[in-house]
Amino acid sequence: MSEKDFMDLSTPINALDDLQVVSAEEFLSLHELLADKLGRGFAVRVGQKMIIEDYGVLGLSWRTCSRIGEIFERSKRYFKLLSNTFLWQIQKEGAVSHIILNRETYRRGMELSTEASLSATVVVLQAMSEKEISPIQVSFKHKKPKDLTSHKNAFKCPIFFEQSRYSISYKTEDLNLRTAKADASINNYLLQQVEEKTKGIKIPENKFVHNVEVLITDALPTGIPSIHHISDLMAMSNRTLTRRLSEAGVTYRDLVKKTQESIAKEMLRKNTESIGEIAFLTGFSEQSAFNRAFKKWTDLTPSEFRKSI
Repeated sequence: MSEKDFMDLSTPINALDDLQVVSAEEFLSLHELLADKLGRGFAVRVGQKMIIEDYGVLGLSWRTCSRIGEIFERSKRYFKLLSNTFLWQIQKEGAVSHIILNRETYRRGMELSTEASLSATVVVLQAMSEKEISPIQVSFKHKKPKDLTSHKNAFKCPIFFEQSRYSISYKTEDLNLRTAKADASINNYLLQQVEEKTKGIKIPENKFVHNVEVLITDALPTGIPSIHHISDLMAMSNRTLTRRLSEAGVTYRDLVKKTQESIAKEMLRKNTESIGEIAFLTGFSEQSAFNRAFKKWTDLTPSEFRKSI
């Protein structure tokens, strides 16, 4: 394709370098233009080319998931907080989990965008697990395209059209797999504990607290982590975790708040993420709740704090 192919878009092609966001309507119009030029399967092929870095803050949060399925939980929170274009729903039915993408297909561009999203899901899950996990079925609301070559190459499973919902289904056991990064981190903590028990070398209190802070930071994009979640990751009981933190002079609840405040201040100083994105990364479900908490911490709103730097 050439630049001339894009001249009818409302945003000129020479404005792309300085572009921060585009409207949903323009985004969908671009999908329709590309489908006309490149054929219907283009959206699925685009999804297969996506990498985690392409997703910005959301992709950054995926890298710290402890389980594969947590990717969808974080996506659900992210789009609820920052966009009205997606609504993820996770429906577990025993051995199978359905990831449902609730959106109305009021125009062809929405159908294409959804094809790209579900196709990209396959790539992201394989990248996060570093395993060849595949969906067991995919469902689309719209009609079956004439050429299914791209769909078959991407999904490698039964594909259904004219269904009541958009969804991609996986074995529940696959979504419960540890991510590659989580495995590496957890192994490190477990090795430290083995040294404690076998060699009598106790992890220093400040090192132990730092380890807990790292796990809290990684977990926050899914929401405020429970002490049970963190103690489970560290392979110890809630009581043991509470006691070890108490020995260091902190409580779990205070450590969560301290971690949230530290992350928020650092990101506001960097000035690379929006306030909504910072609210997401610090575990808040609404930006207004983040604003109130930050004001309580600093006597300044996030915007005022950013301007004061």
